[in-house]
Amino acid sequence: MKSPFPGMDPFLERHWQDVHSRFMVYASTHLNEQLPAELLARVEASLAVETDDGRNRVVYPDISVVEQQTTFSGLQSEPAGVAVADPFEVPIPIEAPPQRRLEIIDTGSGNRIVTVIELLSPVNKTMPAGRAAYRKKQSEYIQGMVNFVEIDLLRCGEFVLAMPEEEWPLVHQSPYKICIRRVNRPWVAAGIGIQLQDKLPNIAIPLRGQDRDVVLELQPIIDDCYRDGRYHAIDYCRPLNPPFSPDEMKWVEPLLQGKLRAV
Repeated sequence: MKSPFPGMDPFLERHWQDVHSRFMVYASTHLNEQLPAELLARVEASLAVETDDGRNRVVYPDISVVEQQTTFSGLQSEPAGVAVADPFEVPIPIEAPPQRRLEIIDTGSGNRIVTVIELLSPVNKTMPAGRAAYRKKQSEYIQGMVNFVEIDLLRCGEFVLAMPEEEWPLVHQSPYKICIRRVNRPWVAAGIGIQLQDKLPNIAIPLRGQDRDVVLELQPIIDDCYRDGRYHAIDYCRPLNPPFSPDEMKWVEPLLQGKLRAV
């Protein structure tokens, strides 16, 4: 079953870790079917860590072991009528979920990274340390002469794409955005704005200088994420953050019909 939205389904943001993981795997498969024999698309992961004092670090794990998170109130119960010691507390770093990206590597040149594709996560846009770490990565990719493609399908958070926000034209303002930085054109950044009502576009992915671009078809990938994640059972009655604007609501309400009672 397909999403009721023709393009990006904003209700998927609540399940972004799963959607993000599926997107990366499906996108790498899609690209590997088109890449020249010596180029490979690989999913890489890192952990963004934010400390209590605002510092950040990035950890690249060899193996990740995860456990389902259980609900915990954070309060300890005391035995009735028994005095307990008052403990001291120390700040512990908070680890965000693994941040995955796609790397296209050239096996004929010692696995040199040719292109990096980032699908933005909330940590990149909403956490101060996450934004700082992400901007550091941006700078490293661009200075390292790597093609850099950013896909922002999140309505939440701040503008963090690899171009000045004030240079994004008003006529192209939209909830979803794509930014492409090419090695052979370092003086410009290409942008694509995507409205809530639009289907997700096909985008050109730059490779080496002698290669033609390959095409990443975003809409089929998101459709596959929705289908395989069984998001047809998603709760469309839960409020969104950020909420829809009044103009968006006029379009969304008839689209969802009985699924939407209060957003």
